[in-house]
Amino acid sequence: MAPGAGFRMSDFPFLASLPNLITLGRLILVPLVIAMISNGRWLEAFVVFLIAGVSDAVDGFVAKRFDLRTELGAYLDPVADKALLVSIYVALALAQVVPGTLAIFVVARDIMIVGAVIISWVLHKPIAIRPLLISKLNTTAQIAFAAAVLGAKAFRLDLGLWFNASIALVAALTVASTAAYLKHWLDHMSR
Repeated sequence: MAPGAGFRMSDFPFLASLPNLITLGRLILVPLVIAMISNGRWLEAFVVFLIAGVSDAVDGFVAKRFDLRTELGAYLDPVADKALLVSIYVALALAQVVPGTLAIFVVARDIMIVGAVIISWVLHKPIAIRPLLISKLNTTAQIAFAAAVLGAKAFRLDLGLWFNASIALVAALTVASTAAYLKHWLDHMSR
């Protein structure tokens, strides 16, 4: 490197896949956090969830900061995020911590979106999925609620009024996000 030149990731090609490796690490954490929830090991589940959340922020930062964005990463990152969130909601429902209907809303939303994308491809009308504002709010609410529930269970805090209000909020945002994506898809498919 020339004197005065800044650090460039391209000078270290072995680091080029770092964001994707971090994302794969997050995928590996999914069965671990689910095992912790199913065994009632709430503190460990909470810690693993926090690590997964931090890894999501880190891989995004590294990919953007050092221009290491890849097509693989563009697919892998949302898959890792969805695998984590969907799995946690299902596990929390199976552990009877959250209502099963909430887990059904979360899972059904993602199945409908993936199904719509597949149908678009099959009909040769591919659709670009861009996060809508309602979707960003929904994802934020889902993550915050999962973290709050895991934290409350980990530290044996009461799941009081905030819990029921949060369930209603997450359910409403999930349904609204589903409807918004389906409307966007139907508009695209009718062109």
